[in-house]
Amino acid sequence: MVRILSSLVAFFSITTLFAQMPSGEIPKLVVSITIDQFRGDYLEMFRHKFGNRGFNRLLTNGLVYNNIYYDFPNLNKASAITTIFTGANPSYHGIMAENKYLVESNLEISTFFDDNYLGNFTTEKLSPLPIKVSTIADELKVASAGQSDILAFAPDASQAFASGGHAASGAFWIEDVNGKWATSTFYKAKQPVVDQHNRSTQSLSNTIGSITWRPAIDVNRYDVFPYTRNKYNFQHYFGVDKKDNIRLFKQSPYVNKEVNDMALRLLEAGSLGKRMNPDFLALTFYAGNYEKALDKNYSVEIQDTYYRLDQEMERLLDAIDASVGLKNTLIFVVSTGYFDEQEIIPEEMVTSGGDFYPDRSQALLNMYLMALYGREQWIKKYYDRQFFFDRKLIEDKKIDLKEFQQKAAEFLVQSAGIQDVITSYQMLHGAHNPDLQYYRNGIYKGVSADLFLQLQPGWRIVDTQSDQNERVRNNAVVAPVIFFGSDIKPQRVERTIDATEIAPSVAYRLRIRAPNAAKAKILVELFGK
Repeated sequence: MVRILSSLVAFFSITTLFAQMPSGEIPKLVVSITIDQFRGDYLEMFRHKFGNRGFNRLLTNGLVYNNIYYDFPNLNKASAITTIFTGANPSYHGIMAENKYLVESNLEISTFFDDNYLGNFTTEKLSPLPIKVSTIADELKVASAGQSDILAFAPDASQAFASGGHAASGAFWIEDVNGKWATSTFYKAKQPVVDQHNRSTQSLSNTIGSITWRPAIDVNRYDVFPYTRNKYNFQHYFGVDKKDNIRLFKQSPYVNKEVNDMALRLLEAGSLGKRMNPDFLALTFYAGNYEKALDKNYSVEIQDTYYRLDQEMERLLDAIDASVGLKNTLIFVVSTGYFDEQEIIPEEMVTSGGDFYPDRSQALLNMYLMALYGREQWIKKYYDRQFFFDRKLIEDKKIDLKEFQQKAAEFLVQSAGIQDVITSYQMLHGAHNPDLQYYRNGIYKGVSADLFLQLQPGWRIVDTQSDQNERVRNNAVVAPVIFFGSDIKPQRVERTIDATEIAPSVAYRLRIRAPNAAKAKILVELFGK
């Protein structure tokens, strides 16, 4: 009897295991499309202006999740994209922002700075090694014994490193000074298609002086927003300002064409998706505001950006279909889940918030600490809503760091505009609660500061040194996730998924290991459940 029961248990266990295995053929090509600041509400508002072969093809025939959630604060393109491809939060993968502050040398540097590697077509020394865990692309390279070709193209270096990972055949970005497709000597494989383009007359460094951004269609058709005050036939010429032309170009829809053109060159070359093992092509697009627009929000420029992005999506899907076949390709489209507002408050309007001056707050806090511990410069720097203390000075004075941080936090939290202050000791050793865990997810030990400030919504951070002001907003941006192609059943899922669920789900679809820090469950709808 015991043997019979044991056999039945084993049978049902095996049956359940096979029922959970991914069905269908493994795709020949995986194409990830990450769109920085992509908004689901804008997509729905603008889609009636689109054709049928771009976003509407994805929305009609794909698996669409209506929203994605990132479980950590201060979202940016570096932290968000790294989370997508690692399946982990910054507390594991180590990427908190584009740049980081080094206390010892009092320098702000790229998070991806690496003095051990040189740049190709750039003077920057960067590598993906600051990503502390594996990515989807890394695991695919391991599973295929190095045979899968993995390529990443993005406007910025952080996006290319995050999506390409450590094992890419190449991760390329548009260099901020010369406009070439740059990369790091960390990646050993040569890419003749990229090199030939960089040396050709079609390189952005040679063509940017002739590019003028004008509306793609009659500007009167951009009628979604009733708040658009300047409905004008804009002309943004990128050859005027030689200092900022590449930076402004990256805020325009033409950057998406530049990324897409390179993807199409590789697809037309005919090698991607033709191997025994899947290849991986990672692309990053932009869907945010343009700083030179007359209307800082609700502009005709943002509507033109989405219209042109749809055209690029159509070009890409058609090229994939012609080269590899959509049925042989797994495509997933993900937003970074945030949107940089360019908010302008009318002069006569009185808001409930105020202005928070980091330099003044630092001076007041240091005066308070002087009164308690002596006349010293106790604070090294305020940086990105964090305070860094002079740890060596505190140690030399034999002051208890936990007590020092706590007294500083108790003083700061009384300041107008500050909702809460969390110490690094609390981050590492405090009792678990959902609010604290949210902030813990966003920090990486060894890189983070002593105090973390949570500012009240509506307050404006005024940086007197850079003239860059930011208004605090805690409201969520609706940001979709779309899976399309290889054996994907059309479905619309009205629920919010966690960003960490994407990497293990794609890995499961490819029948490879999930990235080594990915702990989330897979998306069951991706497998017809």
